[in-house]
Amino acid sequence: PVGTVLVGGADFIARARRWRKMVGGGMRQAGILAAAGILALTEMVERLAEDHRNAKMLADGLAEIPGFTVTANDTNMVFFKLDEPLVGKFAPFMAKWGINIGDGAGEIRAVTHYGITAEDITRVLDAARACSAAMMKIWG
Repeated sequence: PVGTVLVGGADFIARARRWRKMVGGGMRQAGILAAAGILALTEMVERLAEDHRNAKMLADGLAEIPGFTVTANDTNMVFFKLDEPLVGKFAPFMAKWGINIGDGAGEIRAVTHYGITAEDITRVLDAARACSAAMMKIWG
Protein backbone atom coordinates (compact mmCIF):
# COMPACT_ATOMS: atom_id res chain seq x y z
CA PRO A 1 0.00 0.00 0.00
CA VAL A 2 2.81 2.49 0.80
CA GLY A 3 6.56 2.40 0.78
CA THR A 4 7.14 1.35 -2.83
CA VAL A 5 6.81 2.67 -6.33
CA LEU A 6 5.45 0.28 -8.93
CA VAL A 7 6.28 0.87 -12.58
CA GLY A 8 4.81 -0.97 -15.54
CA GLY A 9 2.35 -0.97 -18.40
CA ALA A 10 -1.30 0.00 -18.00
CA ASP A 11 -2.55 -3.61 -17.76
CA PHE A 12 0.06 -4.50 -15.15
CA ILE A 13 -0.77 -1.41 -13.05
CA ALA A 14 -4.51 -2.16 -13.30
CA ARG A 15 -3.91 -5.72 -12.00
CA ALA A 16 -1.63 -4.41 -9.26
CA ARG A 17 -4.24 -1.87 -8.12
CA ARG A 18 -6.88 -4.58 -7.94
CA TRP A 19 -4.60 -6.83 -5.87
CA ARG A 20 -3.68 -3.90 -3.62
CA LYS A 21 -7.34 -3.29 -2.83
CA MET A 22 -7.99 -7.01 -2.32
CA VAL A 23 -5.29 -7.19 0.36
CA GLY A 24 -6.39 -4.03 2.16
CA GLY A 25 -4.14 -1.43 0.59
CA GLY A 26 -6.66 1.32 0.00
CA MET A 27 -4.90 3.95 2.10
CA ARG A 28 -6.10 7.37 0.93
CA GLN A 29 -2.95 9.20 2.01
CA ALA A 30 -0.78 7.01 -0.23
CA GLY A 31 -0.90 9.70 -2.94
CA ILE A 32 1.12 12.04 -0.75
CA LEU A 33 3.79 9.39 -0.39
CA ALA A 34 3.58 8.50 -4.07
CA ALA A 35 4.46 12.10 -4.91
CA ALA A 36 7.95 11.50 -3.52
CA GLY A 37 8.33 8.45 -5.77
CA ILE A 38 7.14 10.38 -8.81
CA LEU A 39 9.60 13.18 -8.05
CA ALA A 40 12.39 10.62 -7.68
CA LEU A 41 11.59 9.07 -11.07
CA THR A 42 11.07 12.33 -12.96
CA GLU A 43 13.69 14.65 -11.48
CA MET A 44 16.26 12.72 -9.48
CA VAL A 45 17.38 9.82 -11.68
CA GLU A 46 20.21 11.80 -13.29
CA ARG A 47 21.70 12.70 -9.92
CA LEU A 48 21.86 9.09 -8.66
CA ALA A 49 25.40 8.91 -10.01
CA GLU A 50 26.37 11.61 -7.50
CA ASP A 51 24.92 9.54 -4.64
CA HIS A 52 26.83 6.49 -5.84
CA ARG A 53 30.10 8.48 -6.08
CA ASN A 54 29.60 9.82 -2.56
CA ALA A 55 28.85 6.32 -1.24
CA LYS A 56 32.00 4.96 -2.91
CA MET A 57 34.01 7.81 -1.41
CA LEU A 58 32.60 6.94 2.02
CA ALA A 59 33.22 3.21 1.60
CA ASP A 60 36.77 3.69 0.34
CA GLY A 61 37.53 6.15 3.13
CA LEU A 62 36.11 3.97 5.91
CA ALA A 63 37.99 0.93 4.57
CA GLU A 64 41.27 2.79 5.18
CA ILE A 65 40.49 3.67 8.82
CA PRO A 66 41.51 1.22 11.57
CA GLY A 67 38.46 -0.18 13.34
CA PHE A 68 36.15 -0.16 10.31
CA THR A 69 35.36 -3.03 7.96
CA VAL A 70 33.27 -2.19 4.89
CA THR A 71 31.08 -5.17 4.03
CA ALA A 72 29.19 -3.83 0.99
CA ASN A 73 28.84 -0.81 -1.30
CA ASP A 74 26.91 -1.50 -4.48
CA THR A 75 24.65 1.54 -4.73
CA ASN A 76 24.16 4.59 -2.55
CA MET A 77 24.34 2.40 0.55
CA VAL A 78 27.47 1.58 2.52
CA PHE A 79 27.40 -1.29 5.00
CA PHE A 80 30.18 -1.56 7.55
CA LYS A 81 31.09 -3.07 10.89
CA LEU A 82 32.99 -1.64 13.83
CA ASP A 83 35.83 -3.32 15.67
CA GLU A 84 35.17 -3.91 19.37
CA PRO A 85 36.92 -0.75 20.69
CA LEU A 86 34.51 1.43 18.65
CA VAL A 87 31.26 -0.41 19.46
CA GLY A 88 29.06 1.74 21.69
CA LYS A 89 31.40 4.69 21.39
CA PHE A 90 31.19 5.52 17.70
CA ALA A 91 27.71 7.09 17.61
CA PRO A 92 28.23 9.31 20.70
CA PHE A 93 31.60 10.46 19.32
CA MET A 94 30.07 11.28 15.94
CA ALA A 95 27.16 13.10 17.59
CA LYS A 96 29.69 15.54 19.07
CA TRP A 97 30.59 16.38 15.46
CA GLY A 98 26.88 16.86 14.65
CA ILE A 99 26.70 13.56 12.76
CA ASN A 100 23.87 11.11 13.51
CA ILE A 101 24.79 7.52 12.68
CA GLY A 102 24.11 4.04 13.98
CA ASP A 103 26.33 2.08 16.31
CA GLY A 104 26.57 -1.48 17.53
CA ALA A 105 28.21 -4.85 17.08
CA GLY A 106 26.23 -5.66 13.92
CA GLU A 107 26.29 -4.20 10.46
CA ILE A 108 25.68 -0.45 10.16
CA ARG A 109 24.13 1.13 7.08
CA ALA A 110 24.96 4.62 5.83
CA VAL A 111 22.97 6.01 2.90
CA THR A 112 23.89 8.89 0.62
CA HIS A 113 21.05 10.87 -0.93
CA TYR A 114 19.97 14.28 -2.18
CA GLY A 115 21.39 16.88 0.16
CA ILE A 116 24.51 14.86 1.05
CA THR A 117 27.57 16.37 -0.61
CA ALA A 118 31.16 15.24 -1.09
CA GLU A 119 32.09 17.82 1.56
CA ASP A 120 29.70 16.07 3.97
CA ILE A 121 31.42 12.75 3.26
CA THR A 122 34.82 14.33 3.92
CA ARG A 123 33.52 15.61 7.26
CA VAL A 124 32.18 12.17 8.22
CA LEU A 125 35.50 10.57 7.31
CA ASP A 126 37.44 13.18 9.32
CA ALA A 127 35.23 12.47 12.33
CA ALA A 128 35.57 8.70 11.86
CA ARG A 129 39.37 9.04 11.72
CA ALA A 130 39.34 11.09 14.91
CA CYS A 131 37.10 8.52 16.60
CA SER A 132 39.34 5.67 15.51
CA ALA A 133 42.48 7.45 16.72
CA ALA A 134 40.93 8.28 20.10
CA MET A 135 39.48 4.81 20.74
CA MET A 136 42.44 2.85 19.41
CA LYS A 137 44.76 4.97 21.59
CA ILE A 138 42.76 3.94 24.67
CA TRP A 139 42.63 0.26 23.67
CA GLY A 140 46.19 0.14 22.39
